[in-house]
Amino acid sequence: MRGYLLGAAFLLAALCSAELNINKLENTMQARFGVAGIAKFHTWNLLIENNKDKSTAEKLKAVNDYFNKNTRFVDDIIQWKTSDYWATPLETLGAGAGDCEDYTIAKYFTLLQIGVPVEQLRLIYVKAQIGGSTSKVFQAHMVLGYYEQPNSIPLILDSLVSDIDAADRRNDLHPVFSFNSDGLWVGNQAQPQIDPTARLSRWRDVLERMKQEGF
Repeated sequence: MRGYLLGAAFLLAALCSAELNINKLENTMQARFGVAGIAKFHTWNLLIENNKDKSTAEKLKAVNDYFNKNTRFVDDIIQWKTSDYWATPLETLGAGAGDCEDYTIAKYFTLLQIGVPVEQLRLIYVKAQIGGSTSKVFQAHMVLGYYEQPNSIPLILDSLVSDIDAADRRNDLHPVFSFNSDGLWVGNQAQPQIDPTARLSRWRDVLERMKQEGF
């Protein structure tokens, strides 16, 4: 597991230390999603440029609203013809669709580009309680957490809820584990059927594909 994290950290550092290769990203988008994809890429790039000097709260809201309003929820098996696929931000933008992991990854990298430090962001696997506080129905879900300080209660950016709320106000979400390039955190609700190593191998794969696309 440590090897996956170190490899991911190295790749993420490389991705975030340089400017976007706009020409390569545009060519990739053109080849895969055509003129409509190029238009979406330019809108996303404008989102980044227009929010770099904003407050953190404004950055979080802008990015959360952008993806929640412009991305349709579609299961991986329908969108990517496989049961569990983690899309790159470019793929999510081009398709205009994705599942909870795709929303979260796209928001994560967009916020990094806008200037939010990596140590303040974590991708969080949760069990989402469906149907109210007395329901016994839970569904695997991923959200993005923003931590003002390492031990702060995070703010939650969720593909299913438009408002950004503190985690202690989201009683429907039960954390399993969270991660970024710096490490992995296991919550009290860890489930044996969720394999962090397998998840992190997909994380590394996303970083590799992003690099090939022009990040």
